[in-house]
Amino acid sequence: MEFWMIGTKLVLLLYIAFFFVREEISYISLAVLTFLVYFCVNITVYIFKQKTIKRILHIVSICISIIACIMVNPMFSILLPLSIVELTAGFFEKKITILLLSIIPIFYIHELFQPLYGLVAIFCFMLYSVTSSFSNMLVKDEAQIDSMRKSIQKLTKHLNENTEYIRQSEYTFKLEERNRISQEIHDKIGHSMTGALFQMEAAKRLMETDPERSAELLQNAINISKDGIENIRMTLKNMKPPTEQVGIHRLKLMIDDFNAKQQIKTVLTYEGNLDIISPIQWKIIHENVTEALTNAMKYSRATIVSVDLKVLNKLVRVEVKDNGAGTDTIKKGLGIIGMEERTAAVDGKMIVDSTHGFSVTTLLPIPL
Repeated sequence: MEFWMIGTKLVLLLYIAFFFVREEISYISLAVLTFLVYFCVNITVYIFKQKTIKRILHIVSICISIIACIMVNPMFSILLPLSIVELTAGFFEKKITILLLSIIPIFYIHELFQPLYGLVAIFCFMLYSVTSSFSNMLVKDEAQIDSMRKSIQKLTKHLNENTEYIRQSEYTFKLEERNRISQEIHDKIGHSMTGALFQMEAAKRLMETDPERSAELLQNAINISKDGIENIRMTLKNMKPPTEQVGIHRLKLMIDDFNAKQQIKTVLTYEGNLDIISPIQWKIIHENVTEALTNAMKYSRATIVSVDLKVLNKLVRVEVKDNGAGTDTIKKGLGIIGMEERTAAVDGKMIVDSTHGFSVTTLLPIPL
């Protein structure tokens, strides 16, 4: 804004100088002195930041313009409007008041310069209105950007704190799980193995003196060892999650990650006995669903994608369907061909349909 004010004043000074040169006035030295004083005062206005000093300098500038108008030449009156606008803008909010105050001097100057003064006053007012509005917009934008920057910093801090909390929670959970497994092995399996070892040691000592008692102790040690092995098997079985939980959990995580990164809403539904889906079938399901979602993101222009997994009597059916534009002709690229090859490797079948949106259905046989 200050740049435009200085530029306008320089243009007005140049116009006055051109007028004096054309008129060939005799008091050129006095006019030059007035130019220099006015220029120094108005440059000083934009050096200081305090409002009080600025207002005092604006008043001085107005006084210089009035004195030059009376004592040197009425042409100096065109310097008044911009200084009046800048001074009164700090006291009045209504722009119409500022405009009227800048026009008032028109009634006190020579009638030959009144049209020029009025034109300059209106131009200066319009220039100030535009530059002040633009300056206010910049201030608001900077404040909004600063607020957004602070919000981003705060969110980043919370995200880092949450990430660190999750990391610590995972580490604590691992320690607790290791402690639980260690305690379970010590309580169930360790005691059994220790008892079996004691009885085998006793059977070894009684082998020559009391063969019957030794055989009895040895049989007890064998039974205890069998129970210990069974406990080990049960413990490992309880520790290992079922295959269907691992498979559907991975599928949920993959879809949640897709929802977080893309604007397309993806919904997962499933039903049936997921336990009968084999690990290789889960692998094919994950890869086919990933490829189908990637294609939907790239080509479909859809807003919703549904992933439906059903375990039927003789087959597993997985359908990925979007509500996009679809296509009249289906061109099988490397993605769809790869899906078909993976599905055919386990005697499955794939169906592609584009009549209503675009859907990819994977059919996998249930092993007997």
